[in-house]
Amino acid sequence: MEQNIDTSTSTGRLLFNMLGVIGEFENEIRKERQLDGIRKSKERGVKFGRKSKLTREQVVEMKGKREEGVLIRELGQEYGISNDSVYRLMRSV
Repeated sequence: MEQNIDTSTSTGRLLFNMLGVIGEFENEIRKERQLDGIRKSKERGVKFGRKSKLTREQVVEMKGKREEGVLIRELGQEYGISNDSVYRLMRSV
């Protein structure tokens, strides 16, 4: 939708600023509702984010292999995950 607002006049600038303020207000309300919904979902036990590709047992096994000297790259290939994921998962155990 196109609004023909003449910002060279004081009335046009007022209208333009009012529309901006209303848009910002609507955005803040949406954000509050979204955060409230997330909070309520977490209280009900909903888990957010992607499910882990590896079980806790697999992560413990992977950490043991790393302690035996297996390279991070090889662990990533074996378990089908990135090198960064290997590092992150080993820190979580």
